[in-house]
Amino acid sequence: MTAPIGILGGTFDPIHYGHLRLAEEMLELANLRQIRFIPTGTPPHRATPQVSAQHRSAMVLLAIADQPAFMLDEREVNRTTPCYTVDTLRELRVDLGTTQPLCLLMGGDAFLQLHTWHEWEQLFELAHIVIGYRPGFTIDERIHSATEDLQQHYQQRLCTADDLSRHPSGGIAELAIPKLEISATDIRRRVVKNRTIRYLLPNAVANYIHQHHLYKPC
Repeated sequence: MTAPIGILGGTFDPIHYGHLRLAEEMLELANLRQIRFIPTGTPPHRATPQVSAQHRSAMVLLAIADQPAFMLDEREVNRTTPCYTVDTLRELRVDLGTTQPLCLLMGGDAFLQLHTWHEWEQLFELAHIVIGYRPGFTIDERIHSATEDLQQHYQQRLCTADDLSRHPSGGIAELAIPKLEISATDIRRRVVKNRTIRYLLPNAVANYIHQHHLYKPC
């Protein structure tokens, strides 16, 4: 069996301790050997990030510098077309081979909207999906709100964290992870209002934001 590699995508606008704590918990609970942070370039499902992909990528690199199991992957930053997760996973399969277990990491809300993603059913052919949910709010209690197709995938593919290393893809695992109530939106608002962002994100990231005057009105 081979330990899985986790894939954590996002705008990271900016990256903060909520992202980092989620990754650290998943690294441990899913027995991952590595997590690749993939800042999105041009996100098809969300508004354009406030700062450039290059700045967001630089902040991720600063934030993960002290955790050897975390790695920055800039493949989406360097892409000029809209960034679809299915395409990123296909590229990773070419790089890492067909037998390496991959785990696409996401929150419960994102999973319940998975049916809106581009070629979403192909994701299961390329990776496992690992869902981090807040204790007391299980996906099982909320899956009835999802589409019938997504409900079927959930019921048929549900597995344990130990199962993730036995196959390269195809499973759905759930992990109870306490959520830090930190949001990138709040951090950006604080910067605009000249309020402190200390202890919401690593000092190196806070210094980078101030040094480059990010999130300040023009």
